[in-house]
Amino acid sequence: MKLYFAPRTRATRHRWLLEELEVPYELLKLDLSKQENKTPAYLALHPFGEVPVLVDGDVTLFESSAIYLHLADRFPEKHLAPPPGSPERGPYLQWVLFAEVTLEPAVLEHHRDAQLPTEQKTNLARQHARLDEVLTVIDTRLGGREFAVGNAFTAADLTLASILHLAHTLRLLEKHPRLIDYVMRHTKRPATRRAVAG
Repeated sequence: MKLYFAPRTRATRHRWLLEELEVPYELLKLDLSKQENKTPAYLALHPFGEVPVLVDGDVTLFESSAIYLHLADRFPEKHLAPPPGSPERGPYLQWVLFAEVTLEPAVLEHHRDAQLPTEQKTNLARQHARLDEVLTVIDTRLGGREFAVGNAFTAADLTLASILHLAHTLRLLEKHPRLIDYVMRHTKRPATRRAVAG
């Protein structure tokens, strides 16, 4: 198994998941400043030249959510995904996709708009309201619970915690102390530390 990776990108989440799974994998680091992600060989793996890419035997995946779902299901003995047919399966899928499709864009769009010169910050109030709405949904649904789904850590927690960690780094969680607690609890896991090392 191979993970194409660049530090300080969303590929760190997938490295974290591989570390949680404790399965052998090869980490292939790309230097984005040298355009190593724009070579013909890499573009054959990812049409937009982004990271991550996972190669698992004959399966090559470049969509972030698909990589989470594939890996968590690929090793059911690690219990990072509720089994198909279980009552927790639907909520698990919901939170993995909500994190990537709804939460991450809200965080990134708010951050981008906040960086603009004052006269160009036309959307900041709207972005702030949208982000607050999204964070409130997560805060309310989690209700201070330790895990997003059920009574154990899953790939849904990994996805939510990693994106909420970015929001916390950008000082966007100040009105949501329970989400800060959730982030800090999960980013202290040993696999998280291994994923961000070196």
